[in-house]
Amino acid sequence: MREPIRLEAEIPPELQGLRLDQALARLFPDYSRSRLTQWVRSGQVLVDGRPRKPREPVLGGEQVRVEAELEVDDAVAPEPIALDIVYRDEALLVVNKPAGLVVHPAAGHAAGTLQNALLHHDPGLAQVPRAGIVHRLDKDTSGLMVVARSIEAHHDLVAQLQARSVRREYLALVQGELVAGGTIEAPIGRHPVDRKRQAVTEAGREAITHYRIERRYTGYTLLRVSLETGRTHQIRVHMAHVHHPLVGDPVYGGRPRIPRGLEAGLRERLQGFPRQALHAQRLGLLHPQTGEEMQWEAPLPQDMAELLQAMEPLAQ
Repeated sequence: MREPIRLEAEIPPELQGLRLDQALARLFPDYSRSRLTQWVRSGQVLVDGRPRKPREPVLGGEQVRVEAELEVDDAVAPEPIALDIVYRDEALLVVNKPAGLVVHPAAGHAAGTLQNALLHHDPGLAQVPRAGIVHRLDKDTSGLMVVARSIEAHHDLVAQLQARSVRREYLALVQGELVAGGTIEAPIGRHPVDRKRQAVTEAGREAITHYRIERRYTGYTLLRVSLETGRTHQIRVHMAHVHHPLVGDPVYGGRPRIPRGLEAGLRERLQGFPRQALHAQRLGLLHPQTGEEMQWEAPLPQDMAELLQAMEPLAQ
């Protein structure tokens, strides 16, 4: 199966002087530099309306248009996995993903994923790239995801994500007591030593996270977090970077900081919470057919709701 790819962007001034292939890798991080270079060489990338060579430097301000095709592995099999469908029409599905469900098949998770479940729920999604999935949540993050049910809707939603007009809000329980909201602007890329992790690094891609306080507890803070960019593990990396890692995060959480004098049962709950305490609660976008502003909200999953209820004696 071949997936049609259509991308448009303007090269920002801060990329001036980079080679075209390097600039494209920054603009379109979902695609490898080698693939982008191949598209440039085959004339499937136009810069200000004409083909260019991969090593040519960019000036900034150029308009880039990509019209290419991507070979897609269509061997993903439908599986009867239950889904919580929040919204459905002929263009969209909005799914409330549970913690523990992997989004795409990958090494170690060849089956039992959201993509397998979607193909069983709606066989027509086999004709849409990646079964209509246009963004991801980590395996152990719960909450809302939008799925495109047509090629046209897929193109529109990808464009909205690139334009940063899709609104995504999360609830995150972090260690430590914050006194005010704020914004974290720190580039994220592969960890220089542990390649399975992400890290704040100068060589990374732009990443911007906004947060505000939802509720304070002794030793902890519940944050409402919104993403301006969508880097892998972005919220988890950024909150750890400012020394307020997510409760239960097995990768970035570090050693739990438990307040002194905490009741034994609550101490055990906090130390033993089995995943990062992160839930994608709200999702907003423009409907790809009507242009109508739409928004959905998903309640906290049972594990987070019970943890916060147990923490009420700590509320400030």
